[in-house]
Amino acid sequence: MALDKNQIAKRIAKEVQDGYYVNLGIGIPTLVANYVRTDISVEFQSENGVLGMGPFPFEGEEDADIINAGKQTITTLPGASFFDSAFSFGMIRAQKVDLTILGAMEVSENGDIANWKIPGKMVKGMGGAMDLVASAENIIVAMMHVNKAGESKILKKCTLPLTGVGCVKKVVTELAVMEITPRGFKLLERAPGVSVEDIIQATEAELIIEGDVPEMAID
Repeated sequence: MALDKNQIAKRIAKEVQDGYYVNLGIGIPTLVANYVRTDISVEFQSENGVLGMGPFPFEGEEDADIINAGKQTITTLPGASFFDSAFSFGMIRAQKVDLTILGAMEVSENGDIANWKIPGKMVKGMGGAMDLVASAENIIVAMMHVNKAGESKILKKCTLPLTGVGCVKKVVTELAVMEITPRGFKLLERAPGVSVEDIIQATEAELIIEGDVPEMAID
């Protein structure tokens, strides 16, 4: 059974370690804050100038002045701080962030990422993704494995304008967890009930498969 977006976020939350400073991109990555273990200390950073984000607020408890980079209302944890974008990107460019979690339209087998523009569609610009992919040393992508037409977004080579080159370390989709190695995508885990063959058929790039591929542990 393919995962939903919350389950993708829940799986990625297992990658977050005690003491990490983590930047969450817009889309699926923003959900990760809801699923991080409660017995570890993690600081979530948002590029619009927040350090110390918590889970999304319950309905009726939103504060329209406290938002993440995707303009969604958020909560903050005790000790949270607010600052301008220049200070925020100073943190990012100085590599103070331990883990960056981004969404993507496409990822290639050598770690290229395309996540900002579809030609012909109006966009405001690349935004903070450019700085994040240029500065971060540990990038995990949360994305859907195929598009609405059923075409693979896990590719030998990206077809959309690139955001960054050779920067992605790991990808988690509704079907699989894959690590990007010097030889390409290595299949690490599969979604519960999804076969290796299902993942191969949904993937345009070649997959490295070594031994039995375990199912993801979501809960």
